Amino acid sequence: MQQRTIKRTVEMVGIGLHKGEPIRLRLEPMEVDSGIVFYREDIALSIPLAPDSVIDTRMATVIGNETGFVSTIEHFLSAVYAYGIDNLRVIVDGNEMPIMDGSAISFCLLLDEAGIVLQNAPKKVLKILDTIEIVKEDGKYVRLSPSRKAEFAFEIDFEHPVIGRQSYDFTFSTKNYIEEIARARTFGFAKDIQMLQSQNLALGANLQNAIGLDEHKVLNPEGLRFDNEFVRHKILDAIGDLMVTGYNILGRYEAFAGSHALNYQLTSALLADPSKYEMVTIETVGTEAFGFAYA
Repeated sequence: MQQRTIKRTVEMVGIGLHKGEPIRLRLEPMEVDSGIVFYREDIALSIPLAPDSVIDTRMATVIGNETGFVSTIEHFLSAVYAYGIDNLRVIVDGNEMPIMDGSAISFCLLLDEAGIVLQNAPKKVLKILDTIEIVKEDGKYVRLSPSRKAEFAFEIDFEHPVIGRQSYDFTFSTKNYIEEIARARTFGFAKDIQMLQSQNLALGANLQNAIGLDEHKVLNPEGLRFDNEFVRHKILDAIGDLMVTGYNILGRYEAFAGSHALNYQLTSALLADPSKYEMVTIETVGTEAFGFAYA
């Protein structure tokens, strides 16, 4: 299997979740072994995608440096992972990605519009060789372990009548991602949104780009897209956070009450310990199913 970029330049405009302002997003092809590079057009700043570029994980995954940053990259990167894209220039004219409908489906449609082209170099993936995990005292954890497939298992437990305890086990393929994960939206609680907006955050949040909940029910008139949309979105986030490594991962990801912060700690710990992973091409992985996942 070869490295991938897009066939043509494409763009879209959407609202930023926190500032509530229009953000123009443009995607451009890049050469072999270029990786994923974010570019702030308004301040002429390039930010390579890597755990070292992460500067904040409190409310979203944010990459940048002392000059500037790009926030809320995880939904977009989740779609990039799903399409197996290795080399891409991601251009925005503000400090966050557009939130679109709060899921990854709009980014999938944009990548469909751009088309995928195979490049003249083998695709590299991170193969997990040994289990690595981050465990917190309150029982929260994230874990990567060896597997012949790319798998994601997530469990959440919220004291809310609509959410409660949910779990989902997902075996990755591009087709499965689009059908099972891509449309799952981010969610928030009305009481938290009011507090955030008083701090000039989440100014773009509304029921068109998130699932809203009060103390008892879902506020969106259309309801949920899946009965367990909340845990499916957590998998969407996790896939995007793993893509911060710049590579697709061959292994099993598991989490209980995982978060952007825990995912960042996991990817950082992984790359800091060469005994836990191996950089391989799909042809040398020894499992045809993983290559077919991107068909």
